[in-house]
Amino acid sequence: MKTSVAQKEDLTEGSIPRHLIRLAIPSSVGMIFNTLYNLADYWFAGKLSSDALAGVSIASSVFFLLIASGIGLQIGASAVIAPTIGEKNAAETRRWTKEVLGLSLVTSVVIMLLGALFTNPLVLLLGAEPHVAPFATTYIYWTLVAVPAFMLGFAAAGILMAHGDTKSNRNALALGFALNLVLNPLFMFVFGWGVAGLAIATGLIKVITAAYLVHRIGRVTDDGTPKPAFSISQWLPLIKQVVPASFNMLSVILGSFITVALIGRFGSQHVAGFSIGLRLEQLLLLPALGMNAAVMALVGQNYGAGNVDRVKQTYSAGLKIGIAMAAVGIPIMLFLSPQLMQFFTQDEEIIATGSAYLRIDAVAFYAYVVLFLTTATLQAIKQPTFPMALGLARHLVVPVTINVILIVYLSYPMLSVFYTVIGVVLVSAITAHLFTRWRLTKLA
Repeated sequence: MKTSVAQKEDLTEGSIPRHLIRLAIPSSVGMIFNTLYNLADYWFAGKLSSDALAGVSIASSVFFLLIASGIGLQIGASAVIAPTIGEKNAAETRRWTKEVLGLSLVTSVVIMLLGALFTNPLVLLLGAEPHVAPFATTYIYWTLVAVPAFMLGFAAAGILMAHGDTKSNRNALALGFALNLVLNPLFMFVFGWGVAGLAIATGLIKVITAAYLVHRIGRVTDDGTPKPAFSISQWLPLIKQVVPASFNMLSVILGSFITVALIGRFGSQHVAGFSIGLRLEQLLLLPALGMNAAVMALVGQNYGAGNVDRVKQTYSAGLKIGIAMAAVGIPIMLFLSPQLMQFFTQDEEIIATGSAYLRIDAVAFYAYVVLFLTTATLQAIKQPTFPMALGLARHLVVPVTINVILIVYLSYPMLSVFYTVIGVVLVSAITAHLFTRWRLTKLA
């Protein structure tokens, strides 16, 4: 009898640090490829012009806002399916797998409609000048065509993550990065499609990688390639996990969106600098995000199996591993940020803004690690409400209120936005850690 990946890698037994590292490494590598993918888009856009680079930077903020529910679906899929695996309930695992895929397709239709309606106003809200806006809208409209593939990919990645398979998504993201390096110059420069070619390449790549991930679900579970199911009346437990996770991610993107809008008051070049700096910071935080995926799977399966001590040990082990990550990331942000920025542009204004962001936000590096781990742990034990509420406060309500007062009404300099970020993240991390420790003590 063929043995599935889920059976081979029982996360309810064995060394917790070993499981965390084993799952986190492929996830982190995959996220590195994903971030490099986005940075490659910026690099190729910069080869067209500084205006194209600024346009693609603005387009990325708008598009990530539209697909926030995709991240929520990925997290919700893992939160619902991982406990059924821990319980060894194969029938429920299969049922929820199909329902997750069905929900992803329904959600994609809604996103495409919203994108068609709101792209132009959102691009203008971000401060795109008349010579920049066409690049942004062109990129978004072409990318919207591929939203179903984006959503299927998110759903499939979450399902695989629940099974303890982080390698398949890594492979998909690595393949996407490799294809991007070939298709971007082909479509942009050989075919002469410019920024539209950048978006078309992304759409085609997402179709290919989503098909691969859905196929991998069948290989992991030995059940064959799953077909989407649309039992809408039975989606409530899934939606209860997806909606808070989506709102949490939406608050991240909205906060970044509004931050970009405020920075846009100082010019599109500053928007480009902040956007590139943010991507570089995300690259350095990818090991922590990879740990996030590992914690979701490990906590979820042990929560389903009733192994409370292993749930608590997983959270503690993640915090300890995060210290090593911070020891690497912080010096890079402090001392190498100008050199990293120069890889993408020689525009001094863009470099200065990106470097300033990286150096200032280095202070909050470990706080981000804590926030990732607390969110993953709470979502895995089906307690997504607190991360959502804290996310809305720290990404949206508090920093937006402070920054609007500082920038719009008091005419403070742009760097005050970055200092506000540090303060909010540090306070949020302490709050999240204390709440998570308290919530874990309440587990039976």
